[in-house]
Parts: sequence; structure tokens; C-alpha cells
Amino acid sequence: MKPKFNNFSVVFNVSSIERTERFYRDILGVDTERQPGGEEPDWLIAKTANGVELLFFEGKEEIGRSPIIVFELEEGYMETVLEEMSKAGVEIVTPVSEAPGGWSSDFLDPDGHPMAFYQSGELPLKRGE
Repeated sequence: MKPKFNNFSVVFNVSSIERTERFYRDILGVDTERQPGGEEPDWLIAKTANGVELLFFEGKEEIGRSPIIVFELEEGYMETVLEEMSKAGVEIVTPVSEAPGGWSSDFLDPDGHPMAFYQSGELPLKRGE
């Protein structure tokens, strides 16, 4: 089963949301929107003119190991897709985990670039559900 994507985001792990917000908003002129983090720190979202989302998260353990390209699965089935990718030799770094509004999983491309899948919590995780 090949995954179908409806969009993708570029995720940056940053040390300071305030500093990042000032840089992208005031220096680069990118409109940013702060998102409440609840129990976690606030995070930022910015949309480029071509619709690509830039997401910024503070205090993650992987600062400097980004950006990460995140593909949103259109139909879901993340567990099924990951099982097939794993059988094909893809290194799955993080198994399916809870994410805001859904699920995510991290994997590496053949050269070790970090990538991830995200899917809405309203979609099935496995084929047959």
C-alpha cells in the first residue's frame, strides 16, 4: 500500500519560540500564528505563499536535527503503511505516537534525512479497521 498525501509540512525544532517568531515575522516577513501548547510550550505555524506549512516546536530533544518533512496521510492507515515500509528496509525511528489531533511516526530516508507521517485521529490506523 503506497501512502497518499494531501499536504506536507516542514517541522523545525527550536530553542526559543519567541526568537523564532521574531525572526520569521520581523526579518523574513512570514506571517506566523502562535498555537497554544496546553501542557507543552506554545508552537508556531506559518504558511508560505505556495501553501507549504512551516511548524516550529520549542524544547524538543532534537534541536538542530531539523527540518523534518512531515507528510500528512490523506486516507490514514499509518500502521499498515509503516509495516510495509519496514519490510522494504526503511528505518522507522519512532513508532506510531500520539500527536496533536492525531498520530505521527518518524522515519529516515535512504540518506538518513528525518521524515515523518501525520494523520488525523479520525482516520483508521490500520487497514481493516
